[in-house]
Amino acid sequence: MKDWIKELESPAERKWEEFYRNRHQHDKRVRTTHGVNCTGSCSWEVYVKDGIVTWELQATDYPLLEEGLPPYEPRGCQRGISYSWYLYSPIRVKYPFARGALVDLWREAKKQHADPVEAWAAIQSDPEKRRRYQQARGKGGFRRITWEEALEIVAASTVHTIKKYGPDRVVGFSPIPAMSQVSYAAGSRFLSHLGGTILSFYDWYCDLPPASPEIFGEQTDVNESADWYNSRFIAVMGSNLNMTRTPDTHFISEVRHAGAKLTVFSPDFSQVAKYADWWVPTNPGQDGAFWMAVDHVLLKEYYADRETPEFNHYLKTYSDAPFLVEVRDGRPYRYLRAAELEGYADVEHNEWKLLVWDRERGPSMPQGSIGYRWAEKEKGKWNLEMKDGKTGAPIEPELSFLERHDEVQQLAFDDFAGERTLQRGVPVRHVQTRRGRVTVATVFDLLMAQFGVGRGLPGEYPEGYDDPQPYTPAWQEAYTGIHRDTVLRFARAWAENGLKTGGKNLIIIGAGVNHWYHNNLMYRAGIVGLMLTGAVGKNGGGLAHYVGQEKVANQASWGSIAFALDWGMPPRHQNTPSFHYVHTDQWRYERGSKDYDKTPGANEHHTIDHQIRAVKRGWLPFFPQFNRNSLELAREAEAAGARSEAEIIGYVVEKLKKGELKFAVEDPDAPENWPRVWFIWRGNAIGTSMKGHEFMLRHYLGTHSNAVAQEWAKDEVHEVAFREPAPEGK
Repeated sequence: MKDWIKELESPAERKWEEFYRNRHQHDKRVRTTHGVNCTGSCSWEVYVKDGIVTWELQATDYPLLEEGLPPYEPRGCQRGISYSWYLYSPIRVKYPFARGALVDLWREAKKQHADPVEAWAAIQSDPEKRRRYQQARGKGGFRRITWEEALEIVAASTVHTIKKYGPDRVVGFSPIPAMSQVSYAAGSRFLSHLGGTILSFYDWYCDLPPASPEIFGEQTDVNESADWYNSRFIAVMGSNLNMTRTPDTHFISEVRHAGAKLTVFSPDFSQVAKYADWWVPTNPGQDGAFWMAVDHVLLKEYYADRETPEFNHYLKTYSDAPFLVEVRDGRPYRYLRAAELEGYADVEHNEWKLLVWDRERGPSMPQGSIGYRWAEKEKGKWNLEMKDGKTGAPIEPELSFLERHDEVQQLAFDDFAGERTLQRGVPVRHVQTRRGRVTVATVFDLLMAQFGVGRGLPGEYPEGYDDPQPYTPAWQEAYTGIHRDTVLRFARAWAENGLKTGGKNLIIIGAGVNHWYHNNLMYRAGIVGLMLTGAVGKNGGGLAHYVGQEKVANQASWGSIAFALDWGMPPRHQNTPSFHYVHTDQWRYERGSKDYDKTPGANEHHTIDHQIRAVKRGWLPFFPQFNRNSLELAREAEAAGARSEAEIIGYVVEKLKKGELKFAVEDPDAPENWPRVWFIWRGNAIGTSMKGHEFMLRHYLGTHSNAVAQEWAKDEVHEVAFREPAPEGK
């Protein structure tokens, strides 16, 4: 053994004390956090010597949020306290590298062209040269180059693309602004200034829960973790709290000591499952089936078999359960609008104001629907006061037409798991509208029918809990592997807790559920269980989705800088799923929707057709926008006499109507419609975020791939140009 090691380890020498003191020497300490995709955002004391981080320590001076809640400390995790290892890792890239094939082509072109833009144009105009550097992708061959040469290549490619094709062919992707707001904003502001396209992130890698905007109209507005302590029944789904919410997990331990019940749904005995009072090992991806059965029990025992005033009041006040839905062609159609009734014909934004059935006056228009949000004439009515928005009269909405109805109609409800359609009786009423008599049902009655709660009505309803028809406790057994008795015990405990605590039922949910294809349906099944027990919007209740650091606290002011809003022009924002689905040519390998949707009356159209129609109708953005350079198009409009923004827009609209201009999404494989430059910073857009990876390699990057799928779309599509062969390298 080396002498210095002997001396260090020898108690008699006591040199270990000096070693320990030196290890923790520092010149200063810095208060900071870790700029990574972590919802914790823990505060740390970082100790620095000679500009080098020597060690980290958790901060312990958090303010107390409110009396009655435990303090935030301790906050931190093993990853955080070893973060300096990442900073000084020998595998960090510290210099620019470029693909060797591209470096050779670039330097050769620079010898022939003094202008870097012309040099890049020469490479791009030669298919063989483009092919050479594209096929080198993914195979190593990087060479270190100077910063000056790297910047010159980036600038030349960007300027050439803008001049020849348009700025919206320059694309940028970077995830999670909240983890490092300045670095994200630096790139997004650059792209916004030049008119480039900024790709979304939160939806692309399935961290955004689509069920939230579908139900609440809000992206991810969830509980602060300290609010867990207010709950008295917590259900955890797809969220391994000890691993992914380490600094907050102490609230779970503390609330259990305070009397809360913790139930964990997890196929495996995860780190959080071992702390549960009740572990429910559902089969992977089948949490939704369990909750559908729970909702069936809640509706039957707490709404059909007996009336629960607290729950009824909650649904009438805070949910859409009493709203009227038009019934058309034997199916629920859409909400009945106030614009349909003569009495509300003169109401502002009446197409965006919905109706309920008042017990005394019939169809009435309550305050609070989205039409009141944008009111210009009568402000101050975007609230939940149960009053008629026109007359101010109090409203007592009916949840159900079961006791008083005009008839019972058999309506169709799709059973997707069984690939069939069920006919179930629903009580309805008739309303005289400006276009004649219309049949309506309440959302609540449709919900009862959807979940198979018969209430004595005719139709294909299950006979009881033991009938394996949608969505009974017996039905879910085939999917979840959980016995029906567990469903009954859980549902009754969930409901009783909601009643006794005023809705302190909480679902903590995360990526384990959200990364499934049908994530929104699993979420929505759980959200219904929250609504039926009066939990949403209550301290200690509701849906708590946590995946990554999605919140930018200073969103309004930061957004102005990040997207150059201070210059007054709208940025080009693009939803990434649509962008990659189209440009990586994944649509070519799919059939129409009916290929996988076997329910009767399924939509036969192809996804790419729906995408194009959505763009044409203004529902979705898509870039590149047109099959022409937008700068050239604007100059052409000005040459034709357009002098204002409105006149340029009018010129473009006329071109579209005459068919002289096309949306790029209609012909995405045409060379003029390809994205040409892709900026990626602060993230791994391919290795960790690319769906349809092999198609991306083949069609996007133009390199070798292992794609073996057959193209099926040629005879299935109607709106898109199907070019043959498909491009390889864009």
